[in-house]
Amino acid sequence: MTQQEILSRLLSEVSDEFDKSAGSFFYDAQKPVAMELEGIYADMESILKNGFALTASGTYLDSKVAEQGLTRKGAVSATVLLTIKGSPGAKVSVGDKAASDALVFSIMENAVLDSSGLAVVQAQCDAFGKIGNVPIGAVNRFPVTLPGLVSVTNEEAASGGFDEETDDELRERYFEKVSLPATSGSKYHYVMWAKEVSGVGDAKCLPLWNGNGTVKVVIINADKGAASSELISAVKQHIEESRPIGAEVTVESAVPLVVNVSVSLVLANGVDTQTAKEKISESIAKYIKKNAFANAYISYAQIGGCILDCSEVLDYSNLKINGGMENIEIAETQVPALGVVTIEE
Repeated sequence: MTQQEILSRLLSEVSDEFDKSAGSFFYDAQKPVAMELEGIYADMESILKNGFALTASGTYLDSKVAEQGLTRKGAVSATVLLTIKGSPGAKVSVGDKAASDALVFSIMENAVLDSSGLAVVQAQCDAFGKIGNVPIGAVNRFPVTLPGLVSVTNEEAASGGFDEETDDELRERYFEKVSLPATSGSKYHYVMWAKEVSGVGDAKCLPLWNGNGTVKVVIINADKGAASSELISAVKQHIEESRPIGAEVTVESAVPLVVNVSVSLVLANGVDTQTAKEKISESIAKYIKKNAFANAYISYAQIGGCILDCSEVLDYSNLKINGGMENIEIAETQVPALGVVTIEE
């Protein structure tokens, strides 16, 4: 409720025989009250909103989910393998720095350049989050001169950097916990344990997959793609600390199922094929990511819908997914990944 609305209501309780115009005694007496009440009403709305998990945000949501023993997953730093060149016998030490144009990476292991003047070491981004997942060749300098070291590069893209869990992601885990019977080592318990690890986007549990007492947990990363070996190890360790005694647990990454799409298009005026291809790829990738681990198939119709959702496209024909015109089945241990999008002439 606004200050003016409150003031009008207060003044309406004053008899019309008195002057209530701006500057009058009653107006000036009630205006400060209206100002204070406006703030109180705003606080009340905020308290009501942040008192429920469905609408709470930020630290209020953190406090709410803590009632169920949940904590927000923190951001994770990216790691990368660095190829360092220089004088044979030169030393690389833990804590030495390498950098891209915008980010600094700390070397995580000691090494000595071999007889050819080469060493490969692992480094971790000093900044947390996806920002550290730099492409090939991005790490290209030493911010401080290091004796005997001449050059540095990353021959593979950095990976494993994930942002802090969002409110919506945390809220989803909260409602999963309160609605699913995750107790006594049930399959939901294993899913919950896996999803507590930073960097995990989703998980499945396959009980008795290899006989009595065996449990397989299949995970994907926060980008809804295949999990790294480091993430698998982190999940394995976390589950081992929590699981019931006697269970034999296997943790694996989901296997990517490449989804290739080809289609003929009718484009809007002024739209070139490359632009349309980029927009379609983005739309399909969003659909695939949203439905990773949620559906047992890639919908042929939904892919068509993704194409028509692009304003650059007026119509399409001859749509094929992995060479066929039907839904693509997804195995329990697979996660779909967009491959090549081909625009047929």
